[in-house]
Amino acid sequence: MTMVRGIRGAITVERDESEAILAATERLLAAIVAENDVDTAQIASALFSATPDLTTAFPAAAARRMGWTLVPLLNFTEIDVTGGLARCVRVLIHLNTDLRQDQIVHVFLEGARVLRPDLIEREH
Repeated sequence: MTMVRGIRGAITVERDESEAILAATERLLAAIVAENDVDTAQIASALFSATPDLTTAFPAAAARRMGWTLVPLLNFTEIDVTGGLARCVRVLIHLNTDLRQDQIVHVFLEGARVLRPDLIEREH
């Protein structure tokens, strides 16, 4: 039975430059799509957050560059928590899928691997 499932992912960005943010976000999205065998027609929506130190690009613009033209996308600023991970883009993709929740592969790359080590099953 098809259900809506959430796929989480995050990646850190080396510097606050538009192309760096977009390239990192594209890399993250490509990994999520590959790991979960996603067809973009299955994506109900995607929510992106960026830490307050990333101000030069909307991460969702990377999804648009990848052809996600019909997917509803939103960008948010991550809460500025003392000691939080810097220069980080996070995504929550809502996916229509037959996969069970325990079959979803969440993807955390670069410095963001520290966010959810319990969800990282293999190297990306």
